[in-house]
Amino acid sequence: MREEWKKIWEAVQSGAPATLELEAEGTRYYRNFRPRERLILLGCGHVSQAVCGYAAGLGFSVTAVDDRPSFANRTLFPQAEAVLCDDFAKAIERLHINENDYVAVVTRGHRCDADRLRAIMPGPFPRYLGMIGSKRRVAALFQMLEDEGFSGETLHRIHSPIGLSIGALTVPEIAISIAAELIQTRRQDVDPRSKQSILTQEDMDIKLLEFLACDETPKTVMVVCETRGSTPVKSGAMMVVDRNYHAVGTIGGGCGESAVLLDAYKLIGTGQTRCVTVNMSNDVAEEEGMVCGGQMKVFLADVSE
Repeated sequence: MREEWKKIWEAVQSGAPATLELEAEGTRYYRNFRPRERLILLGCGHVSQAVCGYAAGLGFSVTAVDDRPSFANRTLFPQAEAVLCDDFAKAIERLHINENDYVAVVTRGHRCDADRLRAIMPGPFPRYLGMIGSKRRVAALFQMLEDEGFSGETLHRIHSPIGLSIGALTVPEIAISIAAELIQTRRQDVDPRSKQSILTQEDMDIKLLEFLACDETPKTVMVVCETRGSTPVKSGAMMVVDRNYHAVGTIGGGCGESAVLLDAYKLIGTGQTRCVTVNMSNDVAEEEGMVCGGQMKVFLADVSE
């Protein structure tokens, strides 16, 4: 199994997504490791400020760009990974937009939006490109760009008016509609039939992955593959323990985690897998102060070879 973790580690190191496929009690699960997608906000007005908060909460790495110091600053974008105060054309050139990026054009005017699209479209087309504006304004802008030689097929790929149609009127509502469209784009390749078997957490614990792939000490990996009711972690939470009692990651802490750790330690070196159910609604959980009241099914696998 170590070879599988090495492949995942190599993919993560290169910035590519990876997937662990596991089978537990007859059910196949998929634990995705998704690099933080970059969302570039071109324009730092009120809508972008609201979008930044929602997008950061969804796991996006947000870069905010504006040529006005009063807007492009950390005070307005505390959750952004980067804030650039620069000429838009220069910033776009510096950012090297690629096919995996998400870009929202929310600048302050029709002419400014057109200039941003002119700078983006000749390069790699991002995974998501959205532009704010009314239907009438967008149609006129697209016609102007098509007259300049940009293909209608390329212009059709732009999400505009930006955001899902949910009747949004206020700035927070518009930001939510944009965030929803980002999610829709992120999930568009997911087979609806497999959604229940795709584990919720898709973050990457670099130390844990490196420990699994590069450290040759025999160990057991624990993956939460199902949850019911209220639980301290979601499915996809991971933890590893080796024969020296060195542990990385967490599956929730408390007496539940301790019980699974004991089973995991016993599994080291056996070459086996098993599932453990943690019940957080029983008397022991209550005595330990665990107020979750749910259940977790945890998949355990020896990683000795």
